[in-house]
Amino acid sequence: MDHPNFKYRAVTIAILAAFALPAHAQEVQLQEVQVVGRSEGRRYYSDEAGVARAETPLREVPQAVRVVPRQAIDDIGAVRLEEAYDYVSGVNRQNSFGGLWDNFSIRGFAGDPNTGANFLRNGFAGNRGYNAPRDMANVERLEVIKGPASALYGGSEPGGILNIVTKKPQFKAGHAVELYAGSYDSYRTLIDSTAPLTDTLAYRLNMAYEDKGSFRDHIDSQRYLIAPSFTWLLTPSTVVNYDFEALRQKTPMDRGVIAINGKVGSIPRDRFLGEPNDGDVTIDNKTHNLTVEHEFSSDWKAKAGLAYRTTSLEGYSTEASPRTAGSIRWTTAGAPIIERERRYRDYSSTDLSFQGEVHGKFATGSIKHEVLAGIDSYRFELDQVMKRGRSTSTYGLNIYNPVYGQTPLALNTTPTNTLETQNNTGFFLQDQIAFATDWRLLVGLRHDRFHQEIDNRSNGKQTEQEHGVTTPRLGLTWLATPTLSVYALTSESFRANNSIDAGNQAFAPERGKSKEIGVKYESLDKRYGGTMSVFEIDKKNVLTNDPANAGFSIAAGEARSRGIEFDFSGQVTDKVRVLANYAFIDAEITKDNNAALVGARLINVPKQSGSALAMYEDGFSAGRYGFGAGATYVGKRAGNSLDSFELPSYTTVRTMAYWKPNKTLRFSLDIDNLFDKTYYASSYDVYWITPGAPRTVTLGMQAKF
Repeated sequence: MDHPNFKYRAVTIAILAAFALPAHAQEVQLQEVQVVGRSEGRRYYSDEAGVARAETPLREVPQAVRVVPRQAIDDIGAVRLEEAYDYVSGVNRQNSFGGLWDNFSIRGFAGDPNTGANFLRNGFAGNRGYNAPRDMANVERLEVIKGPASALYGGSEPGGILNIVTKKPQFKAGHAVELYAGSYDSYRTLIDSTAPLTDTLAYRLNMAYEDKGSFRDHIDSQRYLIAPSFTWLLTPSTVVNYDFEALRQKTPMDRGVIAINGKVGSIPRDRFLGEPNDGDVTIDNKTHNLTVEHEFSSDWKAKAGLAYRTTSLEGYSTEASPRTAGSIRWTTAGAPIIERERRYRDYSSTDLSFQGEVHGKFATGSIKHEVLAGIDSYRFELDQVMKRGRSTSTYGLNIYNPVYGQTPLALNTTPTNTLETQNNTGFFLQDQIAFATDWRLLVGLRHDRFHQEIDNRSNGKQTEQEHGVTTPRLGLTWLATPTLSVYALTSESFRANNSIDAGNQAFAPERGKSKEIGVKYESLDKRYGGTMSVFEIDKKNVLTNDPANAGFSIAAGEARSRGIEFDFSGQVTDKVRVLANYAFIDAEITKDNNAALVGARLINVPKQSGSALAMYEDGFSAGRYGFGAGATYVGKRAGNSLDSFELPSYTTVRTMAYWKPNKTLRFSLDIDNLFDKTYYASSYDVYWITPGAPRTVTLGMQAKF
C-alpha cells in the first residue's frame, strides 16, 4: 500500500498542474453576499447545499437534505450547535461528555461514544479528536444530508451527516459588534468584520468571547474564538481560500444528575455531583483550511484542499461512579450517599486531510451528465492518557446535603494510555444523469482503504487492522411538476469498529444499508419548500458483549431504524417566515447475544419529535421590528443502552423580538424555555443525565458600521 504522504503529494501536484493549464473560463462565480452581524428579512429556505457535493438543485437530488441558514440561526438565538439542530427533523441530542462536546444522532444512529457524532466543517471532517461545543459566531449555515453519506464522504453513521459552513470574506465592506447579557451572569461579545484589502484580496474576521454562568451549581465557562479568513482572486478563473479557527473552552466537567431506582427528578436539576476544587477542563482546537478552486470552462471545474487540525483536552474531574449505577448507599445516620471516582485526562490529536475533485457537465446524445470524480485522504493521530482513582466509601457525596472539599482521591490506575494512528484514502465517482426531461438518475460509488494501529502503552500490545470497503449509492428522481418531485434512493455506509476482541484482533467495520422514498416541494419563486421522506436503515457488525469473555465484545449485533420525516421552511408571506419539522422514528436493536436486548430502543432517540418556529417582521419610518415564537417537542426516550429506564417527554417554548430604530443599531430580547419546564436533554446511563436549562433571558445590542 502506498504511503499516504506520497498520495498527498501526487494528487496535489496533479491538481495544481491542471490549474496551470491555459484557461478559457468565464470569471469565477463568488459566494453569494453574506450578511455581516445579526440579520433580518432574509429567507429560511435554500434550494442548494454544498454537502450534496453537486450543483444540482436540491429538488433534483434523490435524498433528503436540510439547510438551516444564518437567518434561522439568528432567529433561534443559537450560540451552540444543539440549539440549531433542534429544528431539524430526526436529529436528537446525545451524551455530551459532561458538556465538553457536541453529540447528536441522525435518524436514530449516533457516532462513536468516545469521540462524538460525525460532522463536517466546510466539507472536511470536523469531529475527529476532542472538540469543544461548536461556537456559532462564524457559522453561515448548517447542512444535513439524511441517510448514508459514505458514498460521498467515507466512513460515517448511516443516519446522515452534518456540514458546518463558515462565513466567507466579502468584497463589500461591513463591520458589526454584538453584545449580549443573560440569565445566570452570562455575557457574550462578538465581532464580525469583512472588507477588500485590494481588488483581488478580501478578509473576514470573526471573534467571540463568552463568560457564561450556569443554573448548575459551581459551573461556569469561558470561551474564546478567533477566526480570520482570506479570499484571493488569483486569476479570473482561480480562487484561493484560507481560513484559520482557534477555539478554547474552559469549564468543569459536569456529568449532570442521577436517576434513583430508574427515576429522574430525584434531586434538583442544579445539583452538582463533582468537586469544585477539580477546576476546569481545558479544550483547545485549532484548524487551518486551504482550498483552490479553478474553472476550466462553464462546464468543467476542479477543487483541491488541505485541512490541518489539532485538538487537546486536559483536566481533572470527579464523577458519579458507573459501578454504583445510580444506586444510593444509606449511612447509619440515614444519609443518602452516591459513590464517586476521580479522573485525570490528557488527550491530544493531529489531523491532516486532503481533498481533490473534478466536476463536469457533458452530453451523450440527448442524455445529459453531471459527473463528480475525486480522491480524499487523511492521517489522524490520537494520544490518550486517562488516570483514575476509585473508592467504595471515602469519596461519596450526600445527594441531598452535599459537602464539597473532600481530600482528592489518589489516581492509582491508568486504564487508558494509547497512541492511535489512522490512515484512510478514498476514491469516488458519481454521475447524475438527465435521461429525459422529467427524470434524473444518480449513480455513485466510492472505495476506501482504511488502516489503523493502536499502541497500548500500558500492556505493550499493539493492534492493527486494514480494510477495503466499497459503498454504492443509487437514486431516481421524477420531476412530476415544476414544483413537485418524487424520489427513491438506496445506499450503503460503513464505520470502523475501533475496538479489539478477546484475542487482541480488530473487528470488521459496521455496515449500513438504507432504503428511502420521498416527496419534495418547492414554490415557483423558491421562497419556501419542504421534504417528506420514509426510510428504513439496517446496520450490521455492531459490537455486543462477548458471552465467553467478560469485558470484551464481538461483532454480532444489529440495529434498525425506520420512520417518517417532514421538514418545511420559507418565507410564506412578505412579513412572515416559518420553519417546521416532525419525525417518527422507530430505532431498536434487532440482534444481540443478550436476548433481553432484542427490541430495546436505541439510546436518546424518541419515537416522536418535532418543532416549529414563526417570525413576523415589519417596518416603521426609518426602523424595523420583529417578533416570533417557537416550540420544541421531544418524546420519551431510552435513557441507556440497556433501555432499562427512560427520560420523560418534554415541550419547551421560546420567544424572540427585536427593535431596530435605524440602519445601524438593533436591540433584541430572547427567552428560552419560557414556561420554565424541567426536562432532561440526554443521558448516558442512570448515573450521568444532562438536565435542560431553566428559563433563560438574553438581552442583546447589535451595531453595524
